[in-house]
Amino acid sequence: MPTRRDRPGPRALAYAVAPGLNSGMGHHAAQVLAACATAQTPLLLLGPRPTNGASGVELRTPPPLVAGWRRRYTWLRYLHGRDQFLSDRRFGRWLASQVQQELSCCYLFTQVAREALLELNRRNVPSLLDSPNGHIRHFREAVQQEAARWLSGRYPGHPTVAMVNRVEDEYRLASHIRVASHWAAQSLTDRGVARDRVSAVSHSVDLERFTPDETRTAAPDVLRIVFVGGLTLGKGFAYLLTAIRALRTRRITLEIVGGTGDPWCRRLFDRLRSNMDVTLAPGDPVAAYRRADLLVLPTLHDGFGYVIAEAMASGVPVVTTSCCGAAEWIEPEVSGWVVPAGNQDALTAAIDTAAANRSRLRDMGRHGRRTAEERARAAVAELQRLVGATLPPAK
Repeated sequence: MPTRRDRPGPRALAYAVAPGLNSGMGHHAAQVLAACATAQTPLLLLGPRPTNGASGVELRTPPPLVAGWRRRYTWLRYLHGRDQFLSDRRFGRWLASQVQQELSCCYLFTQVAREALLELNRRNVPSLLDSPNGHIRHFREAVQQEAARWLSGRYPGHPTVAMVNRVEDEYRLASHIRVASHWAAQSLTDRGVARDRVSAVSHSVDLERFTPDETRTAAPDVLRIVFVGGLTLGKGFAYLLTAIRALRTRRITLEIVGGTGDPWCRRLFDRLRSNMDVTLAPGDPVAAYRRADLLVLPTLHDGFGYVIAEAMASGVPVVTTSCCGAAEWIEPEVSGWVVPAGNQDALTAAIDTAAANRSRLRDMGRHGRRTAEERARAAVAELQRLVGATLPPAK
């Protein structure tokens, strides 16, 4: 039986979201692809074609999964969590069919990895599992707790109980697990994953795309807040809207860059935004960061939170919660504020402090930019080291 370091075959990288796609998972996959490509060894890509092409590697793309019609014309359009589970399981079965060959090692992402991991373990191939979130069970608990607070009736969103069981199987089957923050690592170990099987390696951020706008001037009587991301329960958007309403003596505008999520969250958003100065549009967040005085992400569960890094690189101070992995990038009261997750009063107080100290926000943003530069560059090297150590190339 070949050992880890003399096993023949290429490295494999398996993912469900195209590297380079303008989304958190697209940026995430692109960083992993860049790290895997640094080794002088053949690389097999299993997933959608990267947005910038795939030169110098072997690429296998999945057949069309035709999930759209199911969501639109069947009961699955009301069960977003169930639909996500079925889609990921279907993708996972395709991945398993693609790793039945000689491989030296394989890097995979959670939710789509279970079937492939079973096959890799049968063949004694080492694996590195990337978990973009903290522990999946904590994720579900956080979402369901928010549903009980803000919605009426059962919430059928992601993650379902079936998805929790699936991802917990992946934790068990993987040789090693990568997360993007110490908070996410603690989330896993608190729920029984052995500490020596988990590595916390931060994400990077595009320092050329996200840059400060030094020509921007602060409005003397308006705090311009930006929220970037989907309006889902896990992102805590309801707390942000409620905080702004509580600060009605302040003049605050809110720009949201993202989609309105599922029907339940859409109705909640429409109810809470009534008579508020809110704009909503999906798209590229770069221009929105350049218009903003402050980014607020009141998330209940985020393994990292790319938007924190993006805002800091853009010279925008941030407010987020203790359940956001990227909070470890923030120096409190210097580049932003970190408040307890789900604490309405603390979030409101942090935004009020920012509004009362608008003259300080530019300097706070500059400090955040310096931190983003240091953290981003270190993250690239750390990820390359982890991939090299846990997924050694074939010899």
